[in-house]
Amino acid sequence: MLRTASATSNVPLATAGLLLGMLLSVLDQTVVAIALPAIAADLGGMDAIGWIVTSYVLASTATGALYGRVSDRYGRRPVLLVALAVFVAGSALCALAPTMPLLVAARTVQGVGAGALFVLPTIVLSELYPRRLRSRVQGFTGGVFALASVGGPLAGGAITDAAGWRWIFLVNLPLGLLAMALVAYALRLPRAGGDGRVDVPGALLIVGATVSLLLVAEWGGRVYAWNSAVILALTGTLIVLTALFVWWERRAANPLLPPRLFAGRALRVTLPASALLGALLGGSVVYLPTYLQAAHAMGATQAGLALNPYVLTLMAVSSLAGARVGASGRFRPYLIAGAAIAAAGFALLGGLGPGAGYVLFAVRTGVLGLGFGLLMQNLVVVTQNAAEPADLAAATSAAVSARGLGLSAGVAAAGSLLARELHGRAPGSESVAAAIPDVLFWGAPVAVVLVALMAALPRTVDRPRETPPARA
Repeated sequence: MLRTASATSNVPLATAGLLLGMLLSVLDQTVVAIALPAIAADLGGMDAIGWIVTSYVLASTATGALYGRVSDRYGRRPVLLVALAVFVAGSALCALAPTMPLLVAARTVQGVGAGALFVLPTIVLSELYPRRLRSRVQGFTGGVFALASVGGPLAGGAITDAAGWRWIFLVNLPLGLLAMALVAYALRLPRAGGDGRVDVPGALLIVGATVSLLLVAEWGGRVYAWNSAVILALTGTLIVLTALFVWWERRAANPLLPPRLFAGRALRVTLPASALLGALLGGSVVYLPTYLQAAHAMGATQAGLALNPYVLTLMAVSSLAGARVGASGRFRPYLIAGAAIAAAGFALLGGLGPGAGYVLFAVRTGVLGLGFGLLMQNLVVVTQNAAEPADLAAATSAAVSARGLGLSAGVAAAGSLLARELHGRAPGSESVAAAIPDVLFWGAPVAVVLVALMAALPRTVDRPRETPPARA
């Protein structure tokens, strides 16, 4: 009889390595933004500066859905170690890049590695811990996301000011190597199953569709008009590739996203809900610091610290709610409450104005953090619990990737809304401080849709037998 993953691994050290890798992947989405002016001043190429962020997001989001099935075939630990090595190598190339095109290329390499660093730890943590602790442990990953999302600009500004922009990437080297060492030493997953071939055609189709979607979200209404030939061509490509992907997955012997995942109501609900949650997260976390800078004349560091009520509430609630759900097994009430509270939080933030005091801002962002804390990782755990053991990796990859896609689309949509709100207003921080609450208010109706989706979940989620260990 095979020993369990928890019996063969050093669970605390393995958990530390997994969470560290996850932290690095999210940080590198946020830490670079604050250093973009310094990078452009050093390397030139101001017209391509947006691709420093976009190339990373495209690569990490497009590859994220692939890693679950790849790790089914080759084992979680080897695939995770390779991904960490690619991430570290990409970070070194970024730090050494002498020109803007080479930096963008290096960020793409870094993103390919980062695509695994949120998906695989989410899968492995569910295999290291018993089902009754799954919600509590996954709650830690919600805290990591919140910490990295808000702490990234803070860390990026401090590092850039103290040592220069290249050190934003150099600090990844010792931290990435530490994560590799912890995973290599502490993670021992028993070998079992996973001998099917990787669905390469499906992978190529989903990567192409993902890139098309993200480019439409990134460029539409800003770089190109919505009715331009470029956007229409990308939209057509997205539709065709998505249709081909669905057609192929129904026929593939070992599909990347098995159609049987959608046989139950739970997974038909959680995947679109994950995308909506990602959109709400992305549309808010990027512009909350900007509001503080515009309305209260805060610097980047001060604005990051001023978001502590939001971050700490999200982290605490994510952990506590995970413990409660793990003890009771009742997901639906927490998810409905989380979506409803998030809707209230966005509505309250929509009522802020340029003259609103900081205490009022802190309370209202705390409400939003409470809602997100109830939602984030519990939604992933519902997806995992509803999947058959053989489909755990595929279902988790799909849920995490859907949230990543939604996050990217949410950032782009909020940017387009902000540009529309600022059109015709006098330039200046007061206009920005007045426009951002109007943008945030749009999160309320989106969150109401999320409430409806959570209410559509079955009262009880299928609880198949404990997941058999994956290949090491």
